[in-house]
Amino acid sequence: MKKLFSVLVLGVMCCTILAQETVVDTTKVENLEVVIVKSVRVEADSPITHSNLEKETLEKRNLGQDIPYMLNYLPSVVTTSDAGAGIGYTYIRVRGSDASRVNVTLNGIPFNDAESQGTFWVNLPDFTSSVQNLQLQRGVGTSTNGSGAFGASLNLLTDAVSEEAYGEIANSFGSYSTRKHNVKFSTGMISDKFEIAGRLSTIQSDGYIDRARSDLKSYFLQGAFVDHNTLIKAITFGGREETYQAWNGIDKETLESNRTANFAGSYTDEEGNQQYYNNEVDNYSQDHYQLVWNQRYNNNWSSNVAFNYTYGRGYFEQYKEDEDFDFYDFTPIEIGGDTINTTDLIRRRWLDNNFYALSTNVNYKNNKIDVRAGAFYSKYDGDHFGEVIWARYASAGEIRDRYYFGNGDKSEFTFFTKATWLINDHWSIFGDLQERIVVYKTSGLTSDREPLEIDENFSFFNPKAGVSFKANSKNQLYASYGRASREPRRSDFEQGIFTSEKLDDFELGWRYISEALQVNSNLFYMHYKDQLVLTGAIDDVGAPIRATSGKSYRLGLEIDANIAVSSTIGLRPNLALSSNKNVDFIASRDGELVNLGNTNISFSPRIIAGNTIEYNPFKNFQVALLSKFVGEQYMGNIDSEVSKLDSFFINDLNVNYTLEKVPYVRAIHFSALINNIFNVKYVSNGFFYTFDDDFSDPGTITTVEGVGYYPQATTNFLVGATVKF
Repeated sequence: MKKLFSVLVLGVMCCTILAQETVVDTTKVENLEVVIVKSVRVEADSPITHSNLEKETLEKRNLGQDIPYMLNYLPSVVTTSDAGAGIGYTYIRVRGSDASRVNVTLNGIPFNDAESQGTFWVNLPDFTSSVQNLQLQRGVGTSTNGSGAFGASLNLLTDAVSEEAYGEIANSFGSYSTRKHNVKFSTGMISDKFEIAGRLSTIQSDGYIDRARSDLKSYFLQGAFVDHNTLIKAITFGGREETYQAWNGIDKETLESNRTANFAGSYTDEEGNQQYYNNEVDNYSQDHYQLVWNQRYNNNWSSNVAFNYTYGRGYFEQYKEDEDFDFYDFTPIEIGGDTINTTDLIRRRWLDNNFYALSTNVNYKNNKIDVRAGAFYSKYDGDHFGEVIWARYASAGEIRDRYYFGNGDKSEFTFFTKATWLINDHWSIFGDLQERIVVYKTSGLTSDREPLEIDENFSFFNPKAGVSFKANSKNQLYASYGRASREPRRSDFEQGIFTSEKLDDFELGWRYISEALQVNSNLFYMHYKDQLVLTGAIDDVGAPIRATSGKSYRLGLEIDANIAVSSTIGLRPNLALSSNKNVDFIASRDGELVNLGNTNISFSPRIIAGNTIEYNPFKNFQVALLSKFVGEQYMGNIDSEVSKLDSFFINDLNVNYTLEKVPYVRAIHFSALINNIFNVKYVSNGFFYTFDDDFSDPGTITTVEGVGYYPQATTNFLVGATVKF
């Protein structure tokens, strides 16, 4: 509580002192849209490592693939997809950290699931079409709402208010029967005060992997009121997805013989033939409701208040063979003198959750200092339950009888104060104090019907500081330090892990800006205590399993540039080199605990490189070659050669052309994307597991290793056209 008190007192003192400032601020009033996410974003010259993407850039490749694929060519980013082609369940890793460790906010509101800490973009299909801009902060970044950032923070701002009315119809088609259709509109400013805008989208794809089909629908609706220095937005968006499960992966032999195979839903019929259940699907809906009020009081003072409610519900359905009656509380039955105590059945495992959030902050800014203080509160209430919807032998069971039920209840309080002080034309300093309090309680049973009774409180104090030196108009140096802490997620508690993680992140950077060349480079050292690393294994729903690694670190160099070779040719290369190590890692080998020394952290390639070559031969026409290299990586933490994923180098071709001065419309924008143009057969994700075998040689325990893979698509394409009215 002393730390919390110090954060609040500092914020009050800063705001009180600044209110007495006599310095006249001659800067223009900032765009009120920016106020929405300013509490979780940083400026271009801040001592925080980051990248920005604007709507114009996103539109060029927005043909149906999810948000992670829009970020694929940023530094230190690796993406992957269960279905293999970027539609359906897609994932992102930044600096080797998976999506559950990337803090995501939508208009400043956390998107990460409160219990699993994951981000599921499949629940918001075609969300790219409603994104105005986004910022990816690598490392700890600045204070934000929601779970702490252990690899990166991703902050998205949805569509800005449009002063002019417009309409759009977009359609795209491609490989694997992929198709996307959406309509967008805005009324423009009515009476210079009101705007209504919206979008409806549908995406369907069969997927590269067998039966990995997706049927996705989404919407976005916004009502805005603007009056001088006031902006009020009422926003609702959401989606419904139905995807055939593809999280089982395949073994090495199948990868070589039939890389598109999918064994999800496999069962044996009464004649002994292998069949596939046609509804082995994930079916989930999620709706978000946000009310945002931005107020600019004068050129110095502004505030932001945001309310959020998210309702999520859905299930995944499975056909299960020879299930024991006891597990489902069925009573054995007698048929023809035989006792029946197993059955084939179809079950659904449900999530039904509510998430409430309130975010508020106030900002003071003049020519010398920029201070912001804020608070955030959220409440999550989620039910987990399973039901049987069909059984060959149901005993006395009824349809939709629940065989387990559990609840998770999580509350979070966050308070922060941060400030940037421009000392002179060359030096500025940045400070950031955050107190985060988490209360997590569970009751009932897990899906394995094991009791889960958790009642844990966590209190995290996360200081951050940085300094920037502007040597001249072209060169800037910066250094920063940030602390992040985070609580275990639900699946960690199920495995008996109660220890929180801590990260100290040190960044040292240089930025160069000229008319023809921009370079961003930085060194980073991320030191972890009790980091929950991915073991490589997955659970029965394809979710990764984690374990505490003790001490570990990530040390690396990142460089990205924007080079204007000529008036028609531009290059955007980036390179990330890193060493990612568990220190004195202890693992079970052949029945004994062994210190393996320093080992590589799972899913952390040493080299990640990307490049974009853009050619603009004439107005409104662009051809871009996008290249990505990901070095070899281990899927486990014991440096087993069995667990190694090979490196891969892929290239995509993106073509864009805008036809203007078309009768009855403003413009028609054509785009095409050919992915993996050299037809590389690569794997960007998989799993690795070990178990102790004492059956083959009684009295001797031998560690057995196994792997699985998620193959990615070979050459495929998407083409589309957007008609703008």
